[in-house]
Amino acid sequence: MKSPSGLCHCRSACPGAISCGFVTDRARTGAPTTTACSAGGGNATIRRLRRSFALMVCGFMALLSSGPARALDLQIFTDVRLIANPANDGDSFVVQAGDRQLHLRIYFADCPESVATTDADAKRVREQARYFGITDAKKVFEFGHAATAFTSNLLAQPFTIYTAFASALGRSPGGRVYAFVVTRDGHDLAHALVAGGLARAYGTKRDGPDGKTSEAIQKELQGFELEAMLERRGVWAATDAKEIACLRAEQQAETQSDKELIKFSAGKHAVAGSVDLNTASARELQSVSGIGPVLATKIIAGRPYKNIDDLLRISGVGAKQLEKIRPALVVNPQ
Repeated sequence: MKSPSGLCHCRSACPGAISCGFVTDRARTGAPTTTACSAGGGNATIRRLRRSFALMVCGFMALLSSGPARALDLQIFTDVRLIANPANDGDSFVVQAGDRQLHLRIYFADCPESVATTDADAKRVREQARYFGITDAKKVFEFGHAATAFTSNLLAQPFTIYTAFASALGRSPGGRVYAFVVTRDGHDLAHALVAGGLARAYGTKRDGPDGKTSEAIQKELQGFELEAMLERRGVWAATDAKEIACLRAEQQAETQSDKELIKFSAGKHAVAGSVDLNTASARELQSVSGIGPVLATKIIAGRPYKNIDDLLRISGVGAKQLEKIRPALVVNPQ
């Protein structure tokens, strides 16, 4: 039976003794730790009671373990290969996973853009420049190319991916899906990019394949980002320390202005039963009163859904909120 941190097993240690051990597998450090409780001696009745208690403890731990990972809906693909493609960049690229070709978008990290072909692209480049404190937005492309090369180098050897096939939208013909990417030597790609100053801790989130919560992963990445900023790694080398606060405030004001225009124009009045949980865009989801940008992102990351009640597995969605938004939602047959 699995515990939240790894493998849980019960075993008879010796005549008249019961032992229940919870073993934590720390694969990355190679240093497993074990805590155990044991009791021995006594008559047959006491031994049976202790044995029953030990089994109850392990059963309880198994129930706890069913919570965090919604990792259980992540599929693992090993021996994945990077495929050369003009659309590849630091955080989005095409791979061959077994007999499937997938266009991936990694969770948690956002690399500088390497090209802008639309007005939306140009707007995103300006937003990234302000975030990183770069006064000349054209320099963003330079670091976008650096991030692309960095990812290509890290993924030169076969690697592993974890994906629930949640849609990441994008302009690629077949669409993109979100994934965690782990290099051959065990490094998480998002962590490596942020720590190297070639991405910010920003983007769609979900609990990790090891059961770590999205909040814990985000906090860890924010620490890496701060360290990269202070040491002026990667894109942070171009940061204008005197201007970054002003640039970010400018971006926040512009973003708020855009939201107010959208709200004024579209309002919050989705037609009853018009928003499909499995296909709606983030903007369509936000047309439902009670669904904001953060929840819309979580809903998209948690796809697919069999019914509307599946939303209860999303962090932050309670029974009262679900009843409030239910009338506007639908799950159409696939």
